[in-house]
Amino acid sequence: MRKTSLALAVAASTLGLSQVAFADFIGDSKANLTLRNFYFDNDVKNTTDNNGAAREWGQGFIFNYTSGFTEGTVGFGVDAVGMLGVRLDGGGRNNKDGRDRTPGALFPLESDGSAVDDFSKGGLTGKVRFSKTEARIGTLMPKLPILTSNDGRLLPQMFEGGMITSNEIDNLTLTAGQIEHAVGRASSNSTSLSIDGRSVGQADSNKFYFGGGDWKINKDLTAQYYYANLEDFYKQHFAGLGHNLALGEGSLKTDLRYFRTTSDGKNGSAAGRAAGYTANTTFGDGTGEVDNNTWSAAFTYSLRGHALMLGYQRVSEDSNFVQLNQGGVEGSAGASVYLLTDRLNHNFTRAGERTTFGQYSYDFASLGVPGLKASVAYLKGTNIQRANGEQNKEWERDIALDYVFQEGALKGLGLGWRNGVLRGNAATDADQNRLIVSYTIPLL
Repeated sequence: MRKTSLALAVAASTLGLSQVAFADFIGDSKANLTLRNFYFDNDVKNTTDNNGAAREWGQGFIFNYTSGFTEGTVGFGVDAVGMLGVRLDGGGRNNKDGRDRTPGALFPLESDGSAVDDFSKGGLTGKVRFSKTEARIGTLMPKLPILTSNDGRLLPQMFEGGMITSNEIDNLTLTAGQIEHAVGRASSNSTSLSIDGRSVGQADSNKFYFGGGDWKINKDLTAQYYYANLEDFYKQHFAGLGHNLALGEGSLKTDLRYFRTTSDGKNGSAAGRAAGYTANTTFGDGTGEVDNNTWSAAFTYSLRGHALMLGYQRVSEDSNFVQLNQGGVEGSAGASVYLLTDRLNHNFTRAGERTTFGQYSYDFASLGVPGLKASVAYLKGTNIQRANGEQNKEWERDIALDYVFQEGALKGLGLGWRNGVLRGNAATDADQNRLIVSYTIPLL
């Protein structure tokens, strides 16, 4: 530690910063290493030779370093992330042993279609702080209604760009930025940006602009508004409202969300769509032009360890709901969307889809078993509009079980199981299981 401090002090003096000014940069620094063991089994049910099935097992290492800020009116800092995924089993080539398996759920692919033995990625983020405003440029993993980094596999999804967050006004958080590239969760490569419907080698964009804010009106009521624009694909407005109401010994949480998404640039013309700037054409009016309204309302009643959520979501009929779609192997789906229907197998965002959903969760701390949590959810989507005039429907049932050791030699070790069943005539039926063991080691 003393050698590290000395090296940083020398570096600071080289940059013209005093050791005193550099003190908070060092003293407020944090670093940790997360170990994530992940087994993924996606068993498809209604395709030839189980095309699309994937069974892979891997060990992930995620190193995170966060510096403090230098002292002074304007503070400077730097963050770093490094990730390594090692394949333990699975990921065999397609058509192996007469079975058509598709690797790539956890790992990138070799030229012969098999999963790589290991892959890595990482990045640096420079940051500047002035008063209660912070600017960041480099590697970003935002969690915003119009852009959410996906962390549903071995290694998380990353973005590259810049972002400013300001809290100068009490109870109001303002955010704005631009994203230029993405690094998918099962990839080492930085790629341009696109949406569902565009294929690898077709049109893409390197300009995703966004801005918005969260206003905490009072301790129980929060309002949100965000705007996003993926150049030549879509423009999106989001409005959200969250409210907590005390009801006897329990509480009722209301969650309202609305997205209005329209075409931008080349997606708005037939010539542009023919050149590749298109959304999914299987559903909706079949043109590939983005034109969508999606709204949802969910109500969760919590009492001691129990939580019961009921909700409804409706997607308009001309096109699917869209957001950035980089998340898996280059060009494939795998991104998160800020919807309560974004689940283990599916996100229920097809044109015209009307989804009723419910979830029951229980925290076993109420029974004297802290760290143990369980939930079961069911979603049913109907009225899905296909371009050929047919209507489809689908349903999903998900189970989650998690336990984190609270004491002893295994304190902090997390165990997780996810099970999802998807059925319907709008997509491939699938049974999915995920087993996750995770542990974070503090280094600084």
